[in-house]
Amino acid sequence: MTSSPALNPAITNWNGPDGLPRFEAVNDGDFAASFEAALAEHETEIDAIANNSAAPTFENTIVALEIAGDSLSRVSSLFWNRAGAHTNDTIQALERDISPKMSRHYSKIGMNAALFQRIDQLWEKREALGLDLEQTRVLERHWKGFVKSGAKLPKPEQETLAGINEKLAGLSTQFGQNVLADEKGWALILSEGPELEGLPDFLKDAMASAARERGEDGKYAVTLSRSIIEPFLTFSERRDLREQAFKAWVARGENPGETDNRGLIRETLALRSEVAKLLGYGNFAEMKLDNTMAKTPAAVNDLLRAVWAKAVKRAREEEADIAGLIAEDGKNHDVMPWDWRFYSERIRAQKFNFSEAELKPYLQLEKIIDACFDVANRLFGIRAVEKKDITAYHPDVRVFEIRDAQNKLVALFLGDYFARGSKRSGAWMSAFQSQHKLPLKNSKTGEMPIIYNVCNFAKPAEGKPALLSLDDARTLFHEFGHALHGMLSDVTYPSVSGTAVSRDFVELPSQLYEHWLTVPAILKQYAVHVETGAPMPQALLDKVLAARTFNAGFNTVEFTSSAIVDMEFHTRGPIDDPMAVQAEILAGLGIPKSLVMRHASPHFQHIFAGGYSAGYYSYMWSEVLDADAFAAFEETGDAFDTAMAKKLKDYIYSVGGSLDPEDAYKAFRGKLPSPDAMLAKKGLAVTEELSGSDA
Repeated sequence: MTSSPALNPAITNWNGPDGLPRFEAVNDGDFAASFEAALAEHETEIDAIANNSAAPTFENTIVALEIAGDSLSRVSSLFWNRAGAHTNDTIQALERDISPKMSRHYSKIGMNAALFQRIDQLWEKREALGLDLEQTRVLERHWKGFVKSGAKLPKPEQETLAGINEKLAGLSTQFGQNVLADEKGWALILSEGPELEGLPDFLKDAMASAARERGEDGKYAVTLSRSIIEPFLTFSERRDLREQAFKAWVARGENPGETDNRGLIRETLALRSEVAKLLGYGNFAEMKLDNTMAKTPAAVNDLLRAVWAKAVKRAREEEADIAGLIAEDGKNHDVMPWDWRFYSERIRAQKFNFSEAELKPYLQLEKIIDACFDVANRLFGIRAVEKKDITAYHPDVRVFEIRDAQNKLVALFLGDYFARGSKRSGAWMSAFQSQHKLPLKNSKTGEMPIIYNVCNFAKPAEGKPALLSLDDARTLFHEFGHALHGMLSDVTYPSVSGTAVSRDFVELPSQLYEHWLTVPAILKQYAVHVETGAPMPQALLDKVLAARTFNAGFNTVEFTSSAIVDMEFHTRGPIDDPMAVQAEILAGLGIPKSLVMRHASPHFQHIFAGGYSAGYYSYMWSEVLDADAFAAFEETGDAFDTAMAKKLKDYIYSVGGSLDPEDAYKAFRGKLPSPDAMLAKKGLAVTEELSGSDA
């Protein structure tokens, strides 16, 4: 008889500084045994709740569910952090194994008849239970979650649903790992001389650092990290190299062989369609939108199509400007996707008399981090204190204590800013621990949020400061907005804490926070030259602000085409050839051949390896909200108006899912928004058209 592997207590007993995990004490090989133990423990806890002989009460059923599975939450948060931000072969192998196991585990809970009977009894008599608003929302969340897990289905259909969900979990994991493999496995190695023509020093430094990581000292690497590939496409004079790099970038997940995601897309869409039908929905999009602000695919499509018409018209005008510049250069080629960033940067330099290269020395990573913290202090009265003596999960990761006006520790924040081969692309926020106030089995009451941001900025050469593009700086503010949503949470129950809100509301706090980056008082203080320390000249600042809507057609077409394809995929039934359908949708939209989707389907991780299936539209839905919300501050004449900031904290950042999103927004703003402010922000507004045929 073989003995079970010893459990590493550091995975579930977090006794590091300020209650952090002791990351250095956790080895990759420790996770498998810890998952097995935590899954078994959670199952025991669930059985105890389901089989309780006492009549169901909110306390012995719902509160008990809220605090069950603490060990599993801790194992999971550590593991999925490592899987996304610092993975390797061992972690990826376990990820492929554990994803379906976790799905199976939660399917079993969702189909526990005795447990659902208790929840259903509470739901039926909810009006007589004397629950407050937050408790009612928590009960509703559990009841609806069980129904969507198949609790009301006959046993055979429950088993079918569980099997499908298990398959989907495995497909999602494989999809993300394939994209990472394609990103990690490709680099264009360049040499000093003509191949670097047009590239600014900040980009050459980042490319040299990337080449050194690949054992190519003295060379320069174009990688598929957005912080390198985008500036390369913007500045490289070598059209042949731009084409080569662009085609590799858009081919992620579409390369023949082991990392080809096209078959996974077909299988995923078919299985999702089957799930929707099992649960009584017409299609997967209807199912996903059932508990959102948008509510129906028709409402989403109304917004997307109205914006599309304006965006594609603007993009055609931008394309004509680029074609004119190509002709001026004495060339006769069409405008292609690898030309757009290069020529639009030249047009911006002409129109606004500044370039991205001129702006970048004023956008130091350190200063933009400071700006993020300063805005949070001005709005919400919190401050960040860096703790350089605390070890995180990677040497590049920084740890900050978040303290309130009385110097009380209210949250921990970890910032992981630089790209590396062990990290998936993009940027995201997540939590090691979410805020709540419930008493726990370890005799503690409540937990403090431990939040982290992951970005993929190009790491500078040793001793040099990291410089950001304006888009990078916005990304930093965006993700910190998500972090604030987690750190400012002030609710009782874990299931409605922080970012546990509907998908089309979750982007409001993040996208809204981006607005404060370009508030003149913030730019003047933190946009200072990397060498001289001089603030950004007023003339340059004015140009930056004037250029905010430049390339609006390009940006909006890239995004909106992806959102429309997502909705189309999930409102149709099973699709035999998703790539043909993608091409058909784009042709029907009339997308210019010089433009592509921001995320072509084979690397569209938001919808095939993330939580945004039938939900990518939510960035634009939230953009309608965030433009209107920031207008509330502009109307006061003060971007940091105290009264508005208090309402923002009380009704948006701190309430999590304890309020209905519409009620929360109306409590903050007094009304629901129209798309007008969003279209104006994008520079696409023609207000009267909203009531016309495009609306």
